Amino acid sequence: MGMVMQSFSHDGQNIAFIDEGKGDPILLVHGFASTHEVNWIGPGWVETLLEAGYRVVALDNRGHGGSSKSHDPQDYTPEKMASDAAALLEHLDIRRAHVMGYSMGARIAAFLALANPEKVATLVFGGLGIGMIEGVGEWDVIADALLAEDPASVTHERGRMFRAFADQTKSDRQALAACISTSRALLSPEEVARIAHPVLVAVGTRDDIAGAPEPLAALLPQGEAFAIERRDHMRSVGDKTFKQRVLEFLRANPL
Repeated sequence: MGMVMQSFSHDGQNIAFIDEGKGDPILLVHGFASTHEVNWIGPGWVETLLEAGYRVVALDNRGHGGSSKSHDPQDYTPEKMASDAAALLEHLDIRRAHVMGYSMGARIAAFLALANPEKVATLVFGGLGIGMIEGVGEWDVIADALLAEDPASVTHERGRMFRAFADQTKSDRQALAACISTSRALLSPEEVARIAHPVLVAVGTRDDIAGAPEPLAALLPQGEAFAIERRDHMRSVGDKTFKQRVLEFLRANPL
């Protein structure tokens, strides 16, 4: 699919994005060490959403893909990453959009909804459940794995998985290590309870990173949980039941 990469400047960062199709806008926010292409084009999300009649906007988060790659951890707070997403909507004159994030992207979407509730119509949190509040495990080992000279020296399983993913996506590993140290700030149950939008929380039943979707959905005033059967964190992304559920959710909550 011939997607045209565009970019704009915000907060000293150059942010790359695509803007395709017409209709109600949906903003897609990818996960850690990924890109808009790996997270959303490859697994067929952009195509699925375009066919369903949506205008699809997807950015490369700072530190990722075609966007600026600072090595300063202070550039990667979820507040700053969410401000890029808000600025992109403004740049495109989009007053209000559906917002779907995966993993780190779901956290960024939550921070966006808290900072700019008026810009967000609905939210899909993919690949992140109660981990949004409780944390998602040993990320320092992932930073170490990213910075290791020799990938063969990485023994920690999750570290190895993310190192392989970062190498596959040809990422700037120092930018990612900076990102990981600050981007995983947690939300309190009180903050989550302030997200009043309709929210779909979708997590794979074999995902050992995200935390369960039900307890997070229960804290959200308009939260719904969806279990992506027999899928782990990486495989949930392109799952067809996940896509069907998201389309139903969007149809049930039009702009």
